[in-house]
Amino acid sequence: MKVIRKIGLLVWREGRILLCRKRQGTALLILPGGKPEAGETGRHCLEREVREELGVSLVEAEPFGEYSDRAAGEDARVHIELYTGELAGVPAAQGEIAELVWWGPNDNEAQLAPSLVNHILPDLRRRGLWPVA
Repeated sequence: MKVIRKIGLLVWREGRILLCRKRQGTALLILPGGKPEAGETGRHCLEREVREELGVSLVEAEPFGEYSDRAAGEDARVHIELYTGELAGVPAAQGEIAELVWWGPNDNEAQLAPSLVNHILPDLRRRGLWPVA
């Protein structure tokens, strides 16, 4: 099975995390970020993807963890190198992104990509960074 390498960004404000809905491929919410280009570090990939998808700059980014699951909308697995970070400015959907959503603990998990439901949110809960459902 094909494996997609993705660099993802976890940004949260006021108890909500920033998620994206792509224009094509899946209706599920995913993390901002994308596939690194040849020779690109995770940090450089995030800087580029944040400019292209959100129209803002990445101020800070720290490695957070790595997660693998079924890819949203593709017959593949996704391996996500996740960073936490801060953005300069107000993000707005651009390029391949149709919509940005500040998703909170009371929102419907059925809207989320498998990696978020099965691995990332449970890890946030284990670390005490997200409310227990």
